[in-house]
Amino acid sequence: MKHNREYEIAWQGLKPGVHKFQYEINDRFMQDREVEPDFRDLDAQVTLAFDKENGFFRLHFDVDGSVTVPCDRCGDDFKLRLWDEFDLLIKLIGEDAEEIEEDADVVYIPRSETVIDISKWIYEFVMLSIPLQRVHPDKPSGEPGCNPEALKLLNRLSEPGETIKNDIWKGLDALKEDKKVKRKSK
Repeated sequence: MKHNREYEIAWQGLKPGVHKFQYEINDRFMQDREVEPDFRDLDAQVTLAFDKENGFFRLHFDVDGSVTVPCDRCGDDFKLRLWDEFDLLIKLIGEDAEEIEEDADVVYIPRSETVIDISKWIYEFVMLSIPLQRVHPDKPSGEPGCNPEALKLLNRLSEPGETIKNDIWKGLDALKEDKKVKRKSK
């Protein structure tokens, strides 16, 4: 992973209160993280509201933008809109701090750290804003936005056909019937 100072916040120089930061995230950002994503044409804007308080920081990330992904239903690429919000709390701790409870929304950093690198959180929040199920949105008329030929093929393949009877279990059916007869005679 390449180191980039663009995503570092020197918090000691900030006055208490809310500070706004804007980041443009694209495919190069993912390449710098040395990951091979299953999407392309990432164009996202991450707005960070950094609220500096005494002893802790509140971070609010707004993710907005788009990305091109393959449709899970028809396989055609489409542009997916990204939008999400994430909150994170950073607490400052002393160097002699003992065990700290782990929490997903709380990060602990030593007071001696003068800079916070937020690139890993931006990466995580952009990835979390991409849904697991990616399907073309419906058209304004209410029809599916997927490739009509692919939908026809899927419908044809999902129609129930003749079920083939497996003769392997034929002998077991006879035993099953024998047991029923014996139970009734008792």
